[in-house]
Amino acid sequence: MSFSQDTKEELSKLKNLANKIQVKYELIGYLISSNTSIFKKKYIRYATENEYNINRFSKLLNNSNINFEINIEGKNFIISMKVEEILEIIDMANEEIIIKKEKIQEEELKAVIRGCFLGSGSVNNPQNKYHLEISFLNKENMQYILENSKIFDISFKILDKGNKYSLYLKEGEEISKLLALIGANSAVLKFEDIRIEREMRGKINRLVNCETANLNKTLNASIEQINAIKKLQKSKKFNKLDNNLKEIANLRLENPDMPLSELGKLLKKPVGKSGVNYRLKKLIEIANEEN
Repeated sequence: MSFSQDTKEELSKLKNLANKIQVKYELIGYLISSNTSIFKKKYIRYATENEYNINRFSKLLNNSNINFEINIEGKNFIISMKVEEILEIIDMANEEIIIKKEKIQEEELKAVIRGCFLGSGSVNNPQNKYHLEISFLNKENMQYILENSKIFDISFKILDKGNKYSLYLKEGEEISKLLALIGANSAVLKFEDIRIEREMRGKINRLVNCETANLNKTLNASIEQINAIKKLQKSKKFNKLDNNLKEIANLRLENPDMPLSELGKLLKKPVGKSGVNYRLKKLIEIANEEN
């Protein structure tokens, strides 16, 4: 199964169904998800291909004493119930399901968000990219979750395309926080393991790229120095150099790949990196002077 399916399987097995309040609000989350629709103005239908998901939803309905039917259409499981069965927990406006604007506690809000994620959410495998998305039946329900999730320091982004209303997260830390919030603890551990490995790999790659860039810079500088020295030798300017410049020039020719600090140690009177750099730059200047 995918990482998203594994996460939903874990959530579907949460042992909190005895808590009637949480059951009610998780059920509300399902009902405001985009996989819910109103059929012939009389029935509410929820569709999913996920067997664990349909089992969870049916348990929520049973615990809420709501009558329903389950059918199979192609690859989809369909749960249907009469609109009148759920009017106590949601509002209806223009034949749309609208979440009631009532003040709820944090644990109840977590249950709503969990229901939304189970209802029509997805999360990518963090090995590929960070992306969690939840789709909603309408804009009003989306805005409700957007505003209320801020109390948990979760900053959803809005994806508004025509009749599709979605909230999404693209930061690894935010996704991990949301999964923990809704109770997917095993998924969080797996997500964090992959995230840490991915970030370490990124740091290593950056270090390698940095070291490669520095190495290329050193090699290019060495080539420029060697070319300047050979130019001086051909123009007979070399013999006119003072002994300090001659000495560093010969050492560079003998040790083309050696770092400046190491070259400095080979001098009769050792000098530091800056001293070596000064002498080599002087050689380049002399080589570039007009005859």
